[in-house]
Amino acid sequence: MKDAFMSNGKEYNAEMKRKKNMMKPSSQFTKPTSPLLEVKGLSVSFRQLQHGLRERNTQVIQQFDLTIHEGEIVAVVGASGSGKSILADTILGILPSYAQVKGTMKYQGQVLTEKKQEVLRGNEIFLIPQSVNALDPLMKSGKQVRSMIRKNNKDAHLDRIFEKVGLSSYTKDLYPFELSGGMARRVLLSAAFVSEAKLIIADEPTPGLDIKVLNETTNMMKELANEGKGMMFITHDITTALDLADKIAVVHAGEMIEMAKAEDFTGKGEKLSHPYTKALWNALPQNDFVPSPESATAENGIKSNESEGFSHVRG
Repeated sequence: MKDAFMSNGKEYNAEMKRKKNMMKPSSQFTKPTSPLLEVKGLSVSFRQLQHGLRERNTQVIQQFDLTIHEGEIVAVVGASGSGKSILADTILGILPSYAQVKGTMKYQGQVLTEKKQEVLRGNEIFLIPQSVNALDPLMKSGKQVRSMIRKNNKDAHLDRIFEKVGLSSYTKDLYPFELSGGMARRVLLSAAFVSEAKLIIADEPTPGLDIKVLNETTNMMKELANEGKGMMFITHDITTALDLADKIAVVHAGEMIEMAKAEDFTGKGEKLSHPYTKALWNALPQNDFVPSPESATAENGIKSNESEGFSHVRG
């Protein structure tokens, strides 16, 4: 009996480990010869007119470096106003005309020119927006997702995707205002599944979700990575980022102060290099619950965009 019990226990542990690994981004995509997305020395500023019509440039992103490979999830973590969403808009090529961009961005080894961004946007580079209000209020949910399917048998493919993300078939006939918040999130995710995009930019897709829907959402994002898609996951929730991502880019005032592996966030943060990152980690309830990292910020002379008079920077 003892031997049988030990044998069954080993089989159970092996099965649980197998299931857990299935939800991780597949390693076969993580180290190709070249990155899917490569950002080097990226700086973004906005021209502003002040009193007396004097022009001022406000820096919102400075000397930003980032690489994302196929099948890899990179979380960009930072407080509101740190420039996270501006980074997404820059990659997508949807900044306002008064923005000034320096540095290089490459997609599959090719420079992302304005023309290239226009071709890729919504096709090979897909945005999961921050707000469910991105859904067309006058179009049924199923029709919105169906319009993005490029394959034959669109209805059958739509049914499979809705089932995959946990949506009942009747959801296809509902308008966005008839959906719950969790259902609307799933509709947005289903659009990412049916797209032929290779790079997914998820801009704060999980705020306000209860723990059950949050876990379902992150598991679906892991499935996208398992299909070989690269993902930039923008969030201020470091706990969710650590559960989901392979790497964590910590951003403050438009500057990436540290790029760390998810597994480096352990203990007291001994494997983390920047005091601000360590302070963020130790401020979590499961750790020392130390107050905000502003003291670490001040010690290292980091200024926020808000303190420089540019408080309306998104994310």
